[in-house]
Amino acid sequence: MSRRVVRQSKFRHVFGQAAKADQAYEDIRVSKVTWDSAFCAVNPKFLAIIVEAGGGGAFIVLPLAKTGRVDKNYPLVTGHTGPVLDIDWCPHNDNVIASASDDTTVMVWQIPDYTPVRNITEPVITLEGHSKRVGILSWHPTARNVLLSAGGDNVIIIWNVGTGEVLLSLDDIHPDVIHSVCWNSNGSLLATTCKDKTLRIIDPRKSQVVANNFEEPVALQEMDTSNGVLLPFYDPDSSIVYLCGKGDSSIRYFEITEEPPFVHYLNTFSSKEPQRGMGFMPKRGLDVSKCEIARFYKLHERKCEPIIMTVPRKSDLFQDDLYPDTPGPEPALEADEWLSGQDAEPVLISLKEGYVPPKHRELRVTKRNILDVRPPASPRRSQSASEAPLSQQHTLETLLEEIKALRERVQAQEERITALENMLCELVDGTD
Repeated sequence: MSRRVVRQSKFRHVFGQAAKADQAYEDIRVSKVTWDSAFCAVNPKFLAIIVEAGGGGAFIVLPLAKTGRVDKNYPLVTGHTGPVLDIDWCPHNDNVIASASDDTTVMVWQIPDYTPVRNITEPVITLEGHSKRVGILSWHPTARNVLLSAGGDNVIIIWNVGTGEVLLSLDDIHPDVIHSVCWNSNGSLLATTCKDKTLRIIDPRKSQVVANNFEEPVALQEMDTSNGVLLPFYDPDSSIVYLCGKGDSSIRYFEITEEPPFVHYLNTFSSKEPQRGMGFMPKRGLDVSKCEIARFYKLHERKCEPIIMTVPRKSDLFQDDLYPDTPGPEPALEADEWLSGQDAEPVLISLKEGYVPPKHRELRVTKRNILDVRPPASPRRSQSASEAPLSQQHTLETLLEEIKALRERVQAQEERITALENMLCELVDGTD
């Protein structure tokens, strides 16, 4: 979208009935649960918000179709032993979300399409590798099941969630705390900011910095004197960056162009109440029939308010200039392909007919058997020396068989519980 088209359109803000109580997610006002988040994670199906829960960390996941006050007994996603510090939806599976915690772990969760009747406490997989709190998560934009985490140990770990393995560990690049991490569009490079006030461009597969300490900025935009943290959201389809200040009550947005002066101020959205945090809907989750070009989820102290931005158009036809093909939910690469050095641009989809989220897809984790890579047994020295290893091997095989049987039993019970929950949901829906 060209700057002339954008600036002549004069964006207008539509609250989407947000001022009405039945159109906002209300705060859970009980003694041990409150909003505790700088942002919320949102996709076309769900809204997730970190909460502070007694005894450990948790977050709440709400279907976007649900509005109004949230029941105080609404189930939480809880499993960490410390506060949850970051959450991020998988871009290739709308039912999968990752959480990072002060307890040094990363957990990946499968969220059902139906509303569970109790807390979700069992993650699909727990990723352990950091020695200190984990505060940053970011899924790879094009490779399936590739997840990045960054912790207080100044280490970046890139995981294969499908196997639970560490693909890469970048532990000697940052001398101090990492503040933020971002992939480029095809996931070949990383941009990081650090407490040492240095911006680094990193090739993760080579474990090296390819650029940092930029001498002069391309453009410098003075904002205001507030010392609040700015939350930037960039829409590559329209080349617009939105700046939301934590503790501020406004959203400023600018268009980025390749010609000087590069940054063009467009407008400012202002409201009376300051935002505690902000979430940004992916482009595929917007309503193209209403010329919606951006949707934010503003966290207040007691509610979550949707803020919708539209471009006024008289025609009811699909607006091609507003909606170029955009990244869809299908990955372009597998994790092993990306690790081997392959790159691929995101798989694009058209929004002309609107976007319909795919049906529930289960995340399957296949852990490699550590016994497959064990060292070969040492040669026998004598008959008496061989008796002990044979006895130990028999005991090990017996234990492995028992573990396998227990796992199969647990899986069968989980499947039965899921079936019963589905039956209960159908009964509840039938009585409404």
